[in-house]
Amino acid sequence: MKQILLRSIALVSLTLLSTLTFAQDNTDLQKYTANNKGKFYISWGGNRETFSESDIRFKGDGYDFTIDNATAEDKPKGWHIDYINPTRMTIPQTNFKAGYFISDKYNISLGVDHMKYVMNRNRSQNVTGYVNLPADEEGSVFNQEFDGSEYVVSEDFLKFEHTNGLNYVYLELNRFDDISSIFKINNTDKFQLNITEGLGAGVLYPKSNTTLLGKDTYDEFHLSGYGFSATVGLNLTFFKYFFIQTDLRGGFINMPDIRTTSNANESASQHFWFLQRVFSIGGRFRL
Repeated sequence: MKQILLRSIALVSLTLLSTLTFAQDNTDLQKYTANNKGKFYISWGGNRETFSESDIRFKGDGYDFTIDNATAEDKPKGWHIDYINPTRMTIPQTNFKAGYFISDKYNISLGVDHMKYVMNRNRSQNVTGYVNLPADEEGSVFNQEFDGSEYVVSEDFLKFEHTNGLNYVYLELNRFDDISSIFKINNTDKFQLNITEGLGAGVLYPKSNTTLLGKDTYDEFHLSGYGFSATVGLNLTFFKYFFIQTDLRGGFINMPDIRTTSNANESASQHFWFLQRVFSIGGRFRL
């Protein structure tokens, strides 16, 4: 009788333990943040950029010259209401991204990085090539041969910007890892810490602002080249659905066909590296 009683107690204990274990596992599974497959996310933010030096070649009817090792800067607006003003959202340097989780750790996203690129001017640059315009053209005052020595690139001679903007439109494959446990965060539905990495590729669709040798400007969007990028970021998700994220994105841009004037036969070309710092806010929801 005693053995039967002990066996019954042991059986009940095992049953209770299994039930509690299953309940705990089920509780974990019920956490919204426990898995990501099938979720959709969208984010919006701003950026700052750093660009490498670039040889920029300008060619057209009566001229063909290259500015060696040209430098450029971005054009930040700082903290500004334009970032959330629907009628002025494209004025600052902005980042848009929308993605879908194909598994708990991997997602595919479409991004649009609206960067700004302003070539430094009114300074001495090494220039090679020539300008040989007809005498009746305004820019003929700059006619000469450039032998690679320093030449002051004034604003009257050239103003070269991608300020509306240097638009990088890309697809990206991202990995997403929850590192909350490292910081002893137990309830990830309240707060979750993730690290992300991604590889992307896409096209450059700038709206360049160029004043060149007194010619008519061309201020329209134009498909100018392609780019590649790699990203690493830190994602802080709170209350299941909302997040803030910081990203460091570096990459290479090659634009062999930049429209510069109203004449379609005239263009510029350049390639360079970029480093972008991004801060964004967004939401992640299950479809």
